[in-house]
Amino acid sequence: MADLAYSAGWAMVRRAPDSVGRAVFQRLADRSWRAHDAGTRGLERNLRRLLGPGATDAQTRALSRAGMRSYMRYFYEMFRLPAMGEEYILDRTRATGIDVLEKHIRSGRGVVAALPHMGNWDHAGAWITLHGIPLTTVAQRLRPESLFQRFTAYRESLGMEVLPLTGGGSGTVGTLARRLRDGGLVCLLADRDVGGTGLEVEFFGEGARVPSGPAALALNTGAALMPVSLWYDGPYWNIRVHEEIPVAEGATRSERVRNTTQELLRVFEGAIAEHPEDWHMLQPVFSSDHERDRACRERAAAAEPPGAAGRGGAGTLERHERNG
Repeated sequence: MADLAYSAGWAMVRRAPDSVGRAVFQRLADRSWRAHDAGTRGLERNLRRLLGPGATDAQTRALSRAGMRSYMRYFYEMFRLPAMGEEYILDRTRATGIDVLEKHIRSGRGVVAALPHMGNWDHAGAWITLHGIPLTTVAQRLRPESLFQRFTAYRESLGMEVLPLTGGGSGTVGTLARRLRDGGLVCLLADRDVGGTGLEVEFFGEGARVPSGPAALALNTGAALMPVSLWYDGPYWNIRVHEEIPVAEGATRSERVRNTTQELLRVFEGAIAEHPEDWHMLQPVFSSDHERDRACRERAAAAEPPGAAGRGGAGTLERHERNG
C-alpha cells in the first residue's frame, strides 16, 4: 500500500496544476495537525526542547502547524521535483557559502556535507548536481523493498549516487571513504540516529542520539566537514553552507569523533532555532524519548495476545511512518 501510494503521488503530482497540488498538500498537513496524529505529536515533542520549558501549549501548537505544512511541502516538492525544469530550480534557489565547498572540491579535497532534516534535501542534492558537482549519499532501507528501490531510482534520476544504509554489506562506508579521498562530495543527514549505534551528545540542553558517521569520515579521510542548513522563504529554497568544523582534539579516536559531532550539533542548534518550522523531525531524537518509547513497546508486547504479532494491516503503515 505504501509503495502504491508513493507511485500514485509521483504520477499525479507531476500532472496536476502547481497551485492545486500545493493546496491539497497543505490541507493534508492541516488535517494531520487538527487530528493531532502520531506524526504531529512527535514533532511537538521535539519542538518543546527547542522552545524551552516556558513555552505555552498554544505556542507549541502554532509552531507545529507551521512545521506540518513545511513537512508536507517537502513531500509535495519531492513528488514534483522531476517535473521541474533546471531553470526553475536554479532561479528559485538562494545559496550562501557554496563557494568554499566548491573550492575544496576543485582542489581535490573531499567534503562531508552534514545536514539536519530541514527544508528540502532532495532539492539541495538536485541543485548541487546542476552546478556540476556529483554527490554520494546514503538512504535508509524502507519496506517494502520495491519502495526503497523507487526512492533510490528517483534520487539517482536527480544525479545522486545512493548507497543503502543497511543491507548493502560492509561496502557502504568504504565507498563513502573512497569518494572522499578522490575529492568528491558526500551528503549525510546527521541529526537522528537510525541504526541504533549513534553517539549521545547534548542537543538543545538534553542528551540526544545522533550518527557518528560524518565526523568519523572526516577524521579518516581528511575531508572537510561542513554543516549545511536548508529552509524555505516564500517560493524560494535556501541553502547555507556553514564554515568547516575542524576535527576536534582528543586523547582517543572515539573522543575526537564525539567532540567533533558535538560541535556539529551546536551548528545545527543555531540553524534550527532560526527556522524551527522547517525542521522536519517527527521521530525520536532525544535519549529520554527513546527510553520512554522502548518501555511503551515492551509493555505493549507483554500485553499482546498470542498470534497478534504476525498481523499486518495498519501496523505496517505505522512502522513505515516511524521509519520515514
